[in-house]
Amino acid sequence: MPETTRTTEKRNEKTMNLDEMSTHNILQVMNQEDKSVPDAVNKEIKQIEQAASAVIDSFTKGGRLIYIGAGTSGRLGILDAVECPPTFGTDPEKVQGLIAGDQDAIMKAVEGAEDDPELAAADLKELNLNEKDTVIGLAASGRTPYVIGGLEYSKRVGAKTASVSCNKNAQSSRYADIPIEVEVGPEILTGSTRLKAGTAQKLVANMISTSAMIGIGKVYKNLMVDVQLTNKKLVERAKNIISLAAQVNYDTASAYLEKSHQNPKAAIIMIKRQCSYEKAKQFLEQSNGFVREAIRIANDKDGETNNE
Repeated sequence: MPETTRTTEKRNEKTMNLDEMSTHNILQVMNQEDKSVPDAVNKEIKQIEQAASAVIDSFTKGGRLIYIGAGTSGRLGILDAVECPPTFGTDPEKVQGLIAGDQDAIMKAVEGAEDDPELAAADLKELNLNEKDTVIGLAASGRTPYVIGGLEYSKRVGAKTASVSCNKNAQSSRYADIPIEVEVGPEILTGSTRLKAGTAQKLVANMISTSAMIGIGKVYKNLMVDVQLTNKKLVERAKNIISLAAQVNYDTASAYLEKSHQNPKAAIIMIKRQCSYEKAKQFLEQSNGFVREAIRIANDKDGETNNE
Protein backbone atom coordinates (compact mmCIF):
# COMPACT_ATOMS: atom_id res chain seq x y z
CA MET A 1 0.00 0.00 0.00
CA PRO A 2 1.61 3.33 -1.02
CA GLU A 3 2.26 5.80 1.80
CA THR A 4 -0.23 8.33 0.41
CA THR A 5 -3.07 5.80 0.59
CA ARG A 6 -2.43 4.89 4.23
CA THR A 7 -4.80 6.75 6.50
CA THR A 8 -2.03 7.08 9.07
CA GLU A 9 0.06 9.05 6.55
CA LYS A 10 -2.65 11.28 5.07
CA ARG A 11 -2.95 14.98 5.84
CA ASN A 12 -5.77 16.14 8.08
CA GLU A 13 -7.94 18.68 6.28
CA LYS A 14 -8.78 20.40 9.57
CA THR A 15 -5.15 21.28 10.34
CA MET A 16 -3.63 22.39 7.06
CA ASN A 17 -2.56 25.63 8.76
CA LEU A 18 -1.55 24.06 12.06
CA ASP A 19 1.54 26.26 12.33
CA GLU A 20 -0.63 29.39 12.23
CA MET A 21 -3.19 28.27 14.80
CA SER A 22 -3.25 29.59 18.36
CA THR A 23 -2.38 27.20 21.17
CA HIS A 24 -6.02 27.28 22.25
CA ASN A 25 -7.24 26.27 18.79
CA ILE A 26 -4.59 23.54 18.51
CA LEU A 27 -5.76 22.06 21.80
CA GLN A 28 -9.39 22.29 20.74
CA VAL A 29 -8.82 20.47 17.45
CA MET A 30 -6.68 17.83 19.19
CA ASN A 31 -9.45 17.24 21.69
CA GLN A 32 -12.07 16.98 18.94
CA GLU A 33 -9.97 14.51 16.98
CA ASP A 34 -9.29 12.43 20.10
CA LYS A 35 -13.03 12.07 20.70
CA SER A 36 -13.30 9.98 17.53
CA VAL A 37 -10.91 7.30 18.78
CA PRO A 38 -13.30 5.35 21.06
CA ASP A 39 -15.86 5.15 18.24
CA ALA A 40 -13.22 3.70 15.91
CA VAL A 41 -12.25 1.16 18.58
CA ASN A 42 -15.91 0.23 19.08
CA LYS A 43 -16.14 -0.91 15.45
CA GLU A 44 -13.52 -3.58 16.22
CA ILE A 45 -15.08 -4.95 19.42
CA LYS A 46 -15.75 -8.39 17.93
CA GLN A 47 -12.13 -8.76 16.87
CA ILE A 48 -10.89 -7.46 20.21
CA GLU A 49 -13.15 -10.01 21.93
CA GLN A 50 -11.55 -12.79 19.90
CA ALA A 51 -8.10 -11.60 20.93
CA ALA A 52 -9.10 -11.44 24.60
CA SER A 53 -10.56 -14.96 24.38
CA ALA A 54 -7.30 -16.22 22.87
CA VAL A 55 -5.34 -14.67 25.75
CA ILE A 56 -7.68 -16.23 28.34
CA ASP A 57 -7.14 -19.59 26.65
CA SER A 58 -3.38 -19.06 26.77
CA PHE A 59 -3.45 -18.13 30.46
CA THR A 60 -5.64 -21.14 31.28
CA LYS A 61 -3.10 -23.43 29.59
CA GLY A 62 -0.18 -21.85 31.40
CA GLY A 63 0.79 -19.68 28.43
CA ARG A 64 1.61 -16.00 28.14
CA LEU A 65 0.56 -12.79 26.42
CA ILE A 66 3.44 -11.23 24.50
CA TYR A 67 3.21 -7.84 22.79
CA ILE A 68 5.65 -6.99 20.00
CA GLY A 69 6.13 -3.58 18.42
CA ALA A 70 8.53 -0.83 17.43
CA GLY A 71 8.76 2.77 18.63
CA THR A 72 5.58 4.09 20.25
CA SER A 73 3.75 0.82 19.60
CA GLY A 74 6.49 -1.20 21.30
CA ARG A 75 6.52 1.14 24.30
CA LEU A 76 2.74 0.84 24.64
CA GLY A 77 3.01 -2.95 24.76
CA ILE A 78 5.67 -2.72 27.46
CA LEU A 79 3.55 -0.21 29.39
CA ASP A 80 0.60 -2.60 29.45
CA ALA A 81 2.80 -5.54 30.40
CA VAL A 82 4.55 -3.86 33.34
CA GLU A 83 1.25 -2.70 34.84
CA CYS A 84 -0.16 -6.25 35.10
CA PRO A 85 1.91 -7.53 38.08
CA PRO A 86 0.96 -4.73 40.52
CA THR A 87 -2.66 -4.60 39.34
CA PHE A 88 -3.40 -8.30 39.05
CA GLY A 89 -0.67 -9.99 41.09
CA THR A 90 0.68 -11.82 38.06
CA ASP A 91 4.19 -13.14 37.51
CA PRO A 92 6.15 -10.66 35.34
CA GLU A 93 6.61 -13.48 32.81
CA LYS A 94 2.86 -13.81 32.22
CA VAL A 95 2.51 -10.59 30.18
CA GLN A 96 5.58 -9.28 28.38
CA GLY A 97 6.41 -6.59 25.85
CA LEU A 98 9.11 -6.77 23.18
CA ILE A 99 10.35 -3.68 21.37
CA ALA A 100 12.56 -3.52 18.29
CA GLY A 101 16.02 -2.55 19.51
CA ASP A 102 15.52 -4.07 22.99
CA GLN A 103 15.84 -2.02 26.20
CA ASP A 104 17.74 0.84 24.56
CA ALA A 105 14.71 1.58 22.37
CA ILE A 106 12.48 2.31 25.35
CA MET A 107 14.18 5.65 25.99
CA LYS A 108 15.44 6.54 22.51
CA ALA A 109 15.01 5.50 18.89
CA VAL A 110 17.22 2.66 17.68
CA GLU A 111 17.64 3.31 14.00
CA GLY A 112 16.94 0.41 11.65
CA ALA A 113 15.82 -2.04 14.35
CA GLU A 114 12.19 -2.01 13.23
CA ASP A 115 13.20 -2.88 9.66
CA ASP A 116 14.63 -6.28 10.61
CA PRO A 117 11.99 -9.06 10.58
CA GLU A 118 14.52 -11.63 11.81
CA LEU A 119 15.14 -9.59 14.96
CA ALA A 120 11.64 -10.28 16.27
CA ALA A 121 12.03 -14.01 15.63
CA ALA A 122 15.27 -13.98 17.60
CA ASP A 123 13.65 -12.06 20.46
CA LEU A 124 10.74 -14.51 20.60
CA LYS A 125 13.09 -17.49 20.48
CA GLU A 126 14.90 -16.07 23.48
CA LEU A 127 11.57 -16.10 25.36
CA ASN A 128 11.04 -19.75 24.36
CA LEU A 129 7.80 -18.91 22.58
CA ASN A 130 5.50 -21.92 22.34
CA GLU A 131 2.04 -23.00 21.19
CA LYS A 132 0.45 -22.05 24.53
CA ASP A 133 1.27 -18.34 24.05
CA THR A 134 -0.61 -15.50 22.35
CA VAL A 135 1.43 -12.88 20.47
CA ILE A 136 -0.08 -9.48 19.67
CA GLY A 137 1.71 -7.33 17.10
CA LEU A 138 1.25 -3.58 17.57
CA ALA A 139 1.97 -1.42 14.52
CA ALA A 140 0.03 1.74 13.69
CA SER A 141 0.99 1.56 10.00
CA GLY A 142 0.49 -2.19 9.87
CA ARG A 143 3.66 -2.65 7.84
CA THR A 144 6.49 -2.71 10.40
CA PRO A 145 8.89 -5.54 9.37
CA TYR A 146 9.83 -6.31 12.99
CA VAL A 147 6.16 -6.96 13.84
CA ILE A 148 5.44 -8.92 10.65
CA GLY A 149 8.54 -11.07 11.22
CA GLY A 150 7.41 -11.74 14.77
CA LEU A 151 3.92 -12.74 13.68
CA GLU A 152 5.33 -15.05 11.00
CA TYR A 153 7.60 -16.77 13.51
CA SER A 154 4.78 -17.05 16.06
CA LYS A 155 2.55 -18.83 13.56
CA ARG A 156 5.35 -21.26 12.70
CA VAL A 157 5.70 -22.11 16.38
CA GLY A 158 1.93 -22.58 16.72
CA ALA A 159 1.23 -19.61 19.00
CA LYS A 160 -2.04 -17.71 18.57
CA THR A 161 -1.53 -14.34 16.86
CA ALA A 162 -3.35 -11.01 16.71
CA SER A 163 -2.39 -7.70 15.15
CA VAL A 164 -3.43 -4.15 16.02
CA SER A 165 -3.06 -1.56 13.27
CA CYS A 166 -4.67 1.76 12.37
CA ASN A 167 -5.10 1.22 8.61
CA LYS A 168 -7.63 -0.92 6.81
CA ASN A 169 -6.24 -3.84 4.81
CA ALA A 170 -3.00 -3.55 6.77
CA GLN A 171 -0.13 -5.79 5.75
CA SER A 172 0.25 -7.13 9.29
CA SER A 173 -3.36 -8.34 9.22
CA ARG A 174 -2.38 -11.00 6.66
CA TYR A 175 -0.03 -12.59 9.18
CA ALA A 176 -2.41 -12.65 12.16
CA ASP A 177 -5.12 -15.10 13.18
CA ILE A 178 -7.06 -12.15 14.58
CA PRO A 179 -6.57 -8.83 12.75
CA ILE A 180 -7.72 -5.70 14.58
CA GLU A 181 -7.80 -2.59 12.36
CA VAL A 182 -8.76 0.60 14.21
CA GLU A 183 -8.89 3.32 11.57
CA VAL A 184 -8.75 6.59 13.47
CA GLY A 185 -8.14 8.85 10.46
CA PRO A 186 -5.31 11.28 9.71
CA GLU A 187 -3.39 12.76 12.62
CA ILE A 188 -3.47 16.52 13.25
CA LEU A 189 0.30 16.40 12.73
CA THR A 190 0.73 14.34 9.59
CA GLY A 191 2.15 10.88 10.26
CA SER A 192 2.60 11.42 14.02
CA THR A 193 1.03 8.13 15.07
CA ARG A 194 1.88 8.61 18.73
CA LEU A 195 -1.31 10.71 18.77
CA LYS A 196 -4.70 9.15 17.83
CA ALA A 197 -3.16 5.89 16.64
CA GLY A 198 -1.19 5.59 19.88
CA THR A 199 -4.33 6.26 21.91
CA ALA A 200 -6.22 3.61 19.95
CA GLN A 201 -3.52 1.00 20.54
CA LYS A 202 -3.42 1.81 24.26
CA LEU A 203 -7.21 1.43 24.50
CA VAL A 204 -7.13 -1.93 22.73
CA ALA A 205 -4.28 -3.21 24.93
CA ASN A 206 -6.20 -2.07 28.03
CA MET A 207 -9.28 -3.93 26.85
CA ILE A 208 -7.49 -7.17 26.01
CA SER A 209 -5.35 -7.49 29.13
CA THR A 210 -8.03 -6.33 31.58
CA SER A 211 -10.81 -8.54 30.19
CA ALA A 212 -8.38 -11.48 30.05
CA MET A 213 -7.43 -10.99 33.71
CA ILE A 214 -11.10 -10.84 34.67
CA GLY A 215 -11.55 -14.04 32.69
CA ILE A 216 -9.05 -15.92 34.86
CA GLY A 217 -10.40 -14.76 38.23
CA LYS A 218 -8.25 -11.74 39.00
CA VAL A 219 -11.31 -9.61 39.78
CA TYR A 220 -14.22 -9.93 42.23
CA LYS A 221 -17.19 -7.71 41.34
CA ASN A 222 -15.22 -4.70 40.05
CA LEU A 223 -12.41 -4.91 42.59
CA MET A 224 -8.77 -5.82 41.88
CA VAL A 225 -8.57 -8.53 44.53
CA ASP A 226 -5.18 -9.86 43.40
CA VAL A 227 -3.44 -6.51 43.85
CA GLN A 228 0.22 -6.85 44.88
CA LEU A 229 1.04 -5.19 48.20
CA THR A 230 4.38 -3.76 47.12
CA ASN A 231 4.05 -0.32 48.70
CA LYS A 232 2.03 1.56 51.35
CA LYS A 233 -0.46 2.87 48.82
CA LEU A 234 -1.27 -0.63 47.59
CA VAL A 235 -1.55 -1.97 51.15
CA GLU A 236 -4.14 0.71 51.84
CA ARG A 237 -5.90 -0.11 48.57
CA ALA A 238 -6.06 -3.77 49.59
CA LYS A 239 -7.67 -2.84 52.90
CA ASN A 240 -10.25 -0.73 51.10
CA ILE A 241 -10.92 -3.54 48.63
CA ILE A 242 -11.54 -6.00 51.48
CA SER A 243 -13.74 -3.47 53.24
CA LEU A 244 -15.87 -2.92 50.13
CA ALA A 245 -16.04 -6.57 49.09
CA ALA A 246 -16.88 -7.96 52.51
CA GLN A 247 -18.80 -4.89 53.74
CA VAL A 248 -16.78 -4.43 56.90
CA ASN A 249 -15.07 -1.41 58.43
CA TYR A 250 -11.45 -0.42 57.87
CA ASP A 251 -10.14 -1.90 61.13
CA THR A 252 -11.77 -5.28 60.45
CA ALA A 253 -10.42 -5.31 56.91
CA SER A 254 -6.94 -4.46 58.21
CA ALA A 255 -7.07 -7.24 60.80
CA TYR A 256 -8.16 -9.85 58.27
CA LEU A 257 -5.50 -8.76 55.80
CA GLU A 258 -2.96 -9.69 58.48
CA LYS A 259 -4.74 -12.97 59.28
CA SER A 260 -4.77 -13.89 55.58
CA HIS A 261 -1.02 -13.40 55.21
CA GLN A 262 -1.56 -10.35 52.96
CA ASN A 263 -3.96 -12.22 50.63
CA PRO A 264 -7.01 -10.01 49.90
CA LYS A 265 -8.92 -12.85 48.20
CA ALA A 266 -8.53 -15.12 51.21
CA ALA A 267 -9.39 -12.28 53.59
CA ILE A 268 -12.69 -11.63 51.80
CA ILE A 269 -13.69 -15.30 51.99
CA MET A 270 -12.60 -15.56 55.64
CA ILE A 271 -14.87 -12.65 56.54
CA LYS A 272 -17.86 -13.62 54.40
CA ARG A 273 -17.79 -17.28 55.44
CA GLN A 274 -16.20 -16.84 58.90
CA CYS A 275 -13.67 -19.54 58.08
CA SER A 276 -9.96 -20.07 58.66
CA TYR A 277 -7.21 -18.99 56.31
CA GLU A 278 -6.56 -22.62 55.45
CA LYS A 279 -10.21 -23.17 54.51
CA ALA A 280 -10.29 -19.98 52.46
CA LYS A 281 -7.21 -21.12 50.53
CA GLN A 282 -8.85 -24.49 49.94
CA PHE A 283 -12.00 -22.89 48.54
CA LEU A 284 -9.88 -20.67 46.28
CA GLU A 285 -7.96 -23.66 44.97
CA GLN A 286 -11.21 -25.50 44.24
CA SER A 287 -12.54 -22.45 42.34
CA ASN A 288 -9.32 -21.84 40.36
CA GLY A 289 -8.93 -18.48 42.08
CA PHE A 290 -12.41 -17.08 41.38
CA VAL A 291 -13.64 -15.41 44.58
CA ARG A 292 -17.34 -15.53 43.70
CA GLU A 293 -17.11 -19.25 42.91
CA ALA A 294 -15.08 -19.88 46.08
CA ILE A 295 -17.83 -18.27 48.15
CA ARG A 296 -20.44 -20.43 46.39
CA ILE A 297 -18.39 -23.56 47.14
CA ALA A 298 -18.09 -22.47 50.77
CA ASN A 299 -21.85 -21.94 50.95
CA ASP A 300 -22.45 -25.41 49.50
CA LYS A 301 -20.09 -26.92 52.09
CA ASP A 302 -21.98 -25.13 54.87
CA GLY A 303 -25.23 -26.53 53.51
CA GLU A 304 -23.82 -30.06 53.50
CA THR A 305 -22.62 -29.63 57.09
CA ASN A 306 -26.01 -28.33 58.25
CA ASN A 307 -27.78 -31.29 56.64
CA GLU A 308 -25.65 -33.90 58.39
